[in-house]
Amino acid sequence: MRLWGLGTSASFREAIAVAGGSLAGSKLRSFLTLLGIILATATLIAVMSVIHGMDVYIAQNVSDMGADGFRVVRMAFFGDFDPKKYLELLKKNPELRRDEYEFIRSRTRSVREIGMQIFRRTSASFESEKLDDVRVRAITPNVAAITNTQIASGRMFTDTENQRHLAVAFIGNDLKETFYPNAEAVGKQVKVNGRPFHVVGVAKKQGSAFGQSLDNFVMIPIETGFRMYGARSGIGYVAQAVDTGHLYQAQDEIRMLLRAYRHVRPGQVDNFAIVSSDSLVSAWGRMTGAIAATAVAVVSVFMVVGGVVIMNIMLAVVSERTHEIGIRKSVGARRRDILYQFLVESATLASMGGIAGVVLAWLAGMAVRAFTPIPMAMPISAVVTGVGLSAVVGLFFGIYPAQQAAKLDPIEALRVER
Repeated sequence: MRLWGLGTSASFREAIAVAGGSLAGSKLRSFLTLLGIILATATLIAVMSVIHGMDVYIAQNVSDMGADGFRVVRMAFFGDFDPKKYLELLKKNPELRRDEYEFIRSRTRSVREIGMQIFRRTSASFESEKLDDVRVRAITPNVAAITNTQIASGRMFTDTENQRHLAVAFIGNDLKETFYPNAEAVGKQVKVNGRPFHVVGVAKKQGSAFGQSLDNFVMIPIETGFRMYGARSGIGYVAQAVDTGHLYQAQDEIRMLLRAYRHVRPGQVDNFAIVSSDSLVSAWGRMTGAIAATAVAVVSVFMVVGGVVIMNIMLAVVSERTHEIGIRKSVGARRRDILYQFLVESATLASMGGIAGVVLAWLAGMAVRAFTPIPMAMPISAVVTGVGLSAVVGLFFGIYPAQQAAKLDPIEALRVER
């Protein structure tokens, strides 16, 4: 048996060895002791992984506006949908119009590009194949550049094709794989809402968002879209500031121009909405804040329960080792050496539970990614936080048992039978 008081590193190594031996010696008791810590750590890391994964996913896939882009829409909702507020905005906010777009485009100075688009959902077909619920985006050609649309083959349609109302289409990867799996799509025809279009380009594969494909779309010239669907509803503007530093200036400029054109008086709220990547990130932050608060409450309960169980087990360990403590004190171990031993042992036990929780969260993350569309990415900070927090809990709840062990009188401790 090694003596305590021979050095900090020796004490630390022996405390870890004793903790490991305690775990190995009684596996069921160890598992039940650490169950609360394991569940708390796994829950914390799982929630942090989901939030981090969603942050990355939204930044990379859901928002195609970039750091210097924004949109002007009739109305926008973030968070919970409120039917009453929706009806109020429906009455108050008029549709965006083509003449407003031309007015803004001719007068703005802080915007590098501004385009116009409308959305519809319909079917697309080629020969005997058919896809339903296809997103049709009728756009001005510059919208593709503003939203950083990547081209896999072919090209985007031109301003000339748009002005001439030509039936040309730029399709998503889903349509290419469904209609032309083993052939080049460019040059083929696709029917959109029963009308034939000449395919001029194919977009790079984007994947899915929340289980919904991002590649099930067709882009057509907006003038062609106006002929098909009319120009009285569903119009939106897509804009790009001259640079990131002028984003808010560009938004304010367009807000001022549109308010002036609509004769919105000072003090009245906007009867339109401006949405940027910052808006999406802020909205997502508010949503995840509630999720994180709930997770903290659950984790706190688990941690307290786990800490109390560890304290009880450590008190039992002190009782079991009373004779051993007496021997160590009689050969020179000081009170702080005994205190340090049990604190390190308690923290090590809790840390092992934290590590087990990390493994459990990792396995859960693999299962979630394999069977659900929820993106999860375990950040290193979550692992460090989980294991570190479990160690802190072990230290905190190990203080009382460690103090009890350190206070033992060596003579009285030696009298206790082993």
